[in-house]
Amino acid sequence: MFLARLPGTAVGITLTLHVVTGLGRGYGAAGLVGTATTLGSAIGAPVAGRLIDRHGLRPVVATCGLASTGYYLATPHLPYEFLVLIALPAGMFAVPLGSISRQVLTALVPPPHRRPAYTLDSISIESSFMIGPTVGIAVSTQISSTAALTGLGLTLAIVTVVLCLRNPPIRHPEDGPAGRPPLRTWLTPALAATLIVIFGALFCLIGTEVAVLAALRATGEVAWTGVVITLMCVASIAGGMVHGAVRRSLSQPTLMVLLSVLVIPAGLFPHPWWLLALALVPTNLLCAPTLSATAEQIGELAPPGVRGQAMGLLDSATRLGVALGNPVVGFAIDHSTPAFGFAAAGSGGVVIAFAGLAVRRFAPARTRQEVPQFD
Repeated sequence: MFLARLPGTAVGITLTLHVVTGLGRGYGAAGLVGTATTLGSAIGAPVAGRLIDRHGLRPVVATCGLASTGYYLATPHLPYEFLVLIALPAGMFAVPLGSISRQVLTALVPPPHRRPAYTLDSISIESSFMIGPTVGIAVSTQISSTAALTGLGLTLAIVTVVLCLRNPPIRHPEDGPAGRPPLRTWLTPALAATLIVIFGALFCLIGTEVAVLAALRATGEVAWTGVVITLMCVASIAGGMVHGAVRRSLSQPTLMVLLSVLVIPAGLFPHPWWLLALALVPTNLLCAPTLSATAEQIGELAPPGVRGQAMGLLDSATRLGVALGNPVVGFAIDHSTPAFGFAAAGSGGVVIAFAGLAVRRFAPARTRQEVPQFD
């Protein structure tokens, strides 16, 4: 799954460079393509998860993989107007690798050992984001964006074939007979609150990245952006290793609130670049643990028969957080300073987190008693 995710981590920056350099459009036009693709994947992930629950992994991966491969192979040869038109439906057919990975881990790993497994998965995500975008930028700038997008399509085709041949299990042997409970019985306030909290976490994380770029541009140190982002990922991996190793960790809402609060003071240390990187270490130590705790919470709350759809909803929540956090924090920076971008990212995350907890706390008592409680 680490190798399978690499193409997906390079898609955003590669599409942006293709629209800007290959098609001669602006960053706003490139952002429109990226937003449409993100919204499409947010719509498609729970639908794909439901189809996996009903029909199994292989037919869904084959269909989505074929559609996505065709999209990326065709993209270099399409005019901008047509690219915008098909970006949303193409995103809907994206292979939901994140939800598949978590669903397979749930099937392979007994409940007492799932926290370390989910943590390793989160560490894998951070590692892939340290490699994929760098490769996408290198190929796009040193060869061409056409070569980069063609390579993405071919790599995705290989990933699709390997997943279909391997066909990993999606249900644990102890899950019992398959059955699909009604939506109202499993989409509880607790599960909805978990999704809202992770939505806020991604709002905060993508907002922090936007603020980092703005701060480094303002101080003339934009060339160090890649180094700062890499150090943020290393801090996340370190926090994930601790989270997976301890016998009992903090709950998902607590981790997310701490993540959001700790990013706010980073704006006080914008220069030099290494000081900003150090200021961002505390918040990034909580990144992988928050993602891991969320997957663990969803795995506990979702019945086996709808686990694919629930993991798809988790993917949707993360993508919507990215889609909202980027423009909101960017708007805050445009109308103030980069330092306020960190405050906007952290404050927004805290507000969304407490909204999720309010959904959980003020749910009907009968509903709250049917599901595990937050710590």
